[in-house]
Amino acid sequence: MITGKINGDKVIWVLVIILSAISLLAIYSATSSLAYRERGGNTEYYLIRQFVIVVLGLLIMFAVHRMNYLYFSRTAQFLFWASIALLIFTLLFGPMINGARRFLLINIPGLGVLTFQTSDMAKLALMMYLARFLAKNQEEIRNFKHGFIKIIVPILVVCGLILPSNFSTAAMLFVASLGILYIGRASIKHIGALIGIGALGFTILLSIAKFQPELLPRATTWYNRAEQHFTEESEPAYQVTVSKMAIASGRLWGKLPGNSTQRNFLPHSYSDFVYAIIIEEYGIIGGIFVIFLFVVLMFRSIKIARLCQTRFGSYLVVGISFLMVFQAMINMGVAVNLLPVTGQTLPFISMGGTSFWFSCAGLGIILSVSRSVEEKQAIQKDKVTYATA
Repeated sequence: MITGKINGDKVIWVLVIILSAISLLAIYSATSSLAYRERGGNTEYYLIRQFVIVVLGLLIMFAVHRMNYLYFSRTAQFLFWASIALLIFTLLFGPMINGARRFLLINIPGLGVLTFQTSDMAKLALMMYLARFLAKNQEEIRNFKHGFIKIIVPILVVCGLILPSNFSTAAMLFVASLGILYIGRASIKHIGALIGIGALGFTILLSIAKFQPELLPRATTWYNRAEQHFTEESEPAYQVTVSKMAIASGRLWGKLPGNSTQRNFLPHSYSDFVYAIIIEEYGIIGGIFVIFLFVVLMFRSIKIARLCQTRFGSYLVVGISFLMVFQAMINMGVAVNLLPVTGQTLPFISMGGTSFWFSCAGLGIILSVSRSVEEKQAIQKDKVTYATA
């Protein structure tokens, strides 16, 4: 039976199943107007499509969690360089949408055309690469010349390639990288220097874009979003206004599933602002429950990292889980107007293909580490039982 082959932290398995169920319910409701606009009123199309994506994602997670996590140390470098090549290819040849080249288009039979966000692969690859580097260079990491400088370049290269088309993803990945470097015992002084280098580089880039807008078309969008959020005199963005209306109308218990009204007016209600639809239909209680699920995911991951006996496994779990939960908090923060509009999706809930699959692959890696921990604990328990028998 397949249930006998499912190992790793059972709580994480339950969390993913619950999040996937929430995704199906939310997307079925949020895509009703999209279905009438794009599919002639076939409201089941996007539900079936997302269901297939969820099933494939769970299969990916199952397959990955059956692998020995030490294998990912050997594949980290390949994935890292492959992601850089894909990021460059996307910047040069990806379809131009709203002044940005963020993804490639792939046609999958049965699912139609899906957007392959190369940054999703790059995020996972960089976390794996950092975990490998920190595990193998623990003695040199506090030395700027022989250790720290070697890891600055990969971080800046990946974030720099993502930045022109997706500032929020680049910034989020940069912060997550700083977090795992701190956990990996890098010098605070060196991390501060990296922050300074990143801030200086971004300032120079914005200065250039101000005089040569064609070099960085998205810079104007960044300015406008920041101004709308932080300046009281500015009119809030339309999607933020509608999102707040959806949240306010949800109140404590919500309007119940399928009864959202703002889904017909809220742009990207099935992706970037799906959290607002969840609160509208399930109320504040539903919104808090979603936050609770991601908090539990973070705590279970930390527990796995602490029990893991290898540095690579611990860094891998912490890096991947922190990045996922951090992205989720950013998405929810945008929906409730705590943060400027970023375009970040809600992991495991927003409609998508490759983003869902890479998230499942990331959790599969975490479960692979958890499975290894469980197996070693079982061996140690058997030894103690045999010794005391």
